[in-house]
Amino acid sequence: MLDIRLIREQPDFVKERLATRGGDDAAKIDEVLRVDVERRRAETQLQQFNADRKRLSKEIGGKRSRGESSEELEAQVRAIGEEIARVTSDAAAGEEQQKNLLLGIPNLPHPQAPIGRTAAENPVVRSWGEQPQFAGEVLDHVSLGAKLQLFDLERAAKLSGSGFICFTGAGARLERALIQFMLDLHTQEHGYTEMSPPFLVRRDCMIGTTQLPKFEEDMYGLEENQLFLAPTAEVPVTNFHREEILAASELPKKFVAYTPCFRREAGSAGRETRGIIRVHQFDKVELVKITTPESSFEELEALTADAERVLQLLGLYYRVIELCTGDVTFGSAKTYDIEAWSPGQNAYLEVSSCSNFMDFQARRMNLRCKDAEGKNRFCHTLNGSGLALPRVFAALIESGQQPDGSVRLPEVLHRYFGAAEIR
Repeated sequence: MLDIRLIREQPDFVKERLATRGGDDAAKIDEVLRVDVERRRAETQLQQFNADRKRLSKEIGGKRSRGESSEELEAQVRAIGEEIARVTSDAAAGEEQQKNLLLGIPNLPHPQAPIGRTAAENPVVRSWGEQPQFAGEVLDHVSLGAKLQLFDLERAAKLSGSGFICFTGAGARLERALIQFMLDLHTQEHGYTEMSPPFLVRRDCMIGTTQLPKFEEDMYGLEENQLFLAPTAEVPVTNFHREEILAASELPKKFVAYTPCFRREAGSAGRETRGIIRVHQFDKVELVKITTPESSFEELEALTADAERVLQLLGLYYRVIELCTGDVTFGSAKTYDIEAWSPGQNAYLEVSSCSNFMDFQARRMNLRCKDAEGKNRFCHTLNGSGLALPRVFAALIESGQQPDGSVRLPEVLHRYFGAAEIR
């Protein structure tokens, strides 16, 4: 969440940055400030009442020691006690109201983020590789999957409903090979520490990484929405050090984790929902960093490069775009999306979103670091897919399709898959 001190001291700056996102978030700042004034007034009253009660209690003690009546003072103390109870309730209600308001306000886009309203205004930062060319008919992943029996969507729907996948045979083996390849790459070459976190997370963890309260309807909740199926490994991994104070010398911390991801949202009807492009459950290898404030944007560039390296080794044509202020996610200050080319879709598919949240998540999690001067500061948190499947799966088999109906696999996967092609 945003720092209330920043809102108090620079409300116009906060409104200006929020306005670049579009919508009415800037209008919420005045309400936050109004509640903040009332809350602070209640806390000041509470301090004064406690001071008065303490003073009167001493006077009562003095009268009693001298054998004098203290009934009038005792009545005043009782009246103050009633006021303290009332004001304490008001202060608590104000604090809760202010917290809820702050939880509903998105992060400020970084000042250098491109200004824009929609995804159409996201600039391309760079591209890599060559777009694959084919002499004959180009099949999409749905046709290839059916022909080579890589997955079964109809039977998956019988098991769980639409929007779920059941990988089969070589498809299941390829999915497993991709996950193992990514984990090995990020741990052995990029220096991440592997984690295998729980797939169920508490409500306060979902709040910490900004999935709640804004996106609650997209999540799979249990136990009256006090426990959730993780929508991404970002949630358990980023929250791993919540409510802790880390030494700045320990940072950055770099974690990688594989988890299945669960999301109700399956997008609007259309071509994107066909096949395995947008589903309710999918596998993902996630990269998470916890950094000092000074190093976070340098670490974002490195994290994005680590995610790109996966596609480079797989030989997939891709591009990197930077999200404009109107398209950047709720909690992010700066985001790069990595999009792999899908020959069967004749379009780019987002396979990674690499973001720097600055201290936005850390404030929600109370995650801090102690600098060399002994001062506690909120950490910066970053994450990015490294990478998300099954879109990589789809782009891979479409790009590797051969005239004889087989799929040629990149060399880096041969030892993980156990073969050079799928027939």
